[in-house]
Order: sequence, then structure tokens, then C-alpha cells
Amino acid sequence: MNIFYGFINIIVVFSFVVLIEKLFKREGLYVWLSIAIILANLTVCKMIDVFGFTTSLGNVLFASTFLATDIMSEKYSKEDAKKGIYISLFSGITFIIVTQITLLFIPSADDVVSDAMKTLFNVSIRTTFASMLMFFISNMMDIHIYNYLKVKYPNKLWFRNNLSTILCNCLENYLFNFLAFVGIFSVPVIISIATTTTIIEIVIALCDTPFLYISKWLRE
Repeated sequence: MNIFYGFINIIVVFSFVVLIEKLFKREGLYVWLSIAIILANLTVCKMIDVFGFTTSLGNVLFASTFLATDIMSEKYSKEDAKKGIYISLFSGITFIIVTQITLLFIPSADDVVSDAMKTLFNVSIRTTFASMLMFFISNMMDIHIYNYLKVKYPNKLWFRNNLSTILCNCLENYLFNFLAFVGIFSVPVIISIATTTTIIEIVIALCDTPFLYISKWLRE
């Protein structure tokens, strides 16, 4: 059932990206990028098995940020896409800081959610820093590569979308895993984790192409 739910999740999330852009233009995509980075940091805590691989639910939401910036690069401008990443990075950092401050408060004797919040919001400084850094770098790289390919191959939307997204996803996965887990896991284990995640994210990246075409057709 996880495979079925996974494809439903992809369709729903990517459809929301297209819909929010249709309704609110570039401002809608700025909002989506902020929503995605916050929800991804929450859903990434849940691990599932898909196609025999173990992965987290945050993958689709993180992937949706590439779709959002590709839509902005395609329909608006490179600078708009970069601005969206700056806004989402600020939102993600704000979310992390505020939730960590929340955990510092001593709960009331009548409180029933504090332990659950500790489980959900407790973060590793190292992995959080690695996640935010690679989110920023990979998305900025995606924007630059996409816009370069847009000039060089103006009639090949599928090519620039897939090449930029898959290339940056692969880079992000491997660098994140090394930054977050060197010294904790052995190098072969880290490579195995990164490779598994990359395979899953390549599948997700290929799925976002139809939604980019739909968004381009829905100009008005």
C-alpha cells in the first residue's frame, strides 16, 4: 500500500504546487516553498518502506521545491526563483528556532503533548545544519543549471527540468549524508543510504515533469 500512497502523495503535492501558482502567481510559489520546507522537516521523521527501500516521507515535499523553482524560472525569472529559496530558507530557520525555544518551556502538570513535541521537534544540530545547507546549495544550483539549459535548449523543457533536478538531487543526497553521518556510520553505509535515497528521488523527479508542462500551459 505504501507504493499506492506514495504516488497519491506525489500527485497531491505536485498538484498543489501547480494550483497555488495558478491562483496566486509567483507569490503563491513563495508561500509554497515556505510550507514545503516546514512540512518536510516534520514528515521527514517518519520512515517507510517503498520498492524494498527505506526512505522518509519528506522526500516528495523537498522535491516539490525543485518543481516550484523550475516553474518560477520558466514563467517568471531566475531572480524570482532565487528569492523564493531565500524566503524558504528564512522560514525553515525560523521554524527550527521557534520550536527549539518551545521545548525549553516547563510543561504544566495538565499538559498532554509535551513529550510528543519533544519527539517531533528534537533535532540534531549537525543534521539540521547539513539539511539546511544542502537545501540551499542544491536549489540554487538547480536554478542556475535550469536557466543555463533554458537558454541553450529553449525547446526542450523536459530535458532541462529532469537534468537540473536529478543532478542537483544526487549531489544534495550524497553531500548531505556525508556531512550528517561521517564519523557515525562507515563510508560504505553512508554511500548505501545516499544511493537508496537518490534512486527514490530520481523516480520522484521524473514524476514532476508533467506538472511543469501543465503549469506552463496554464499561463492565464
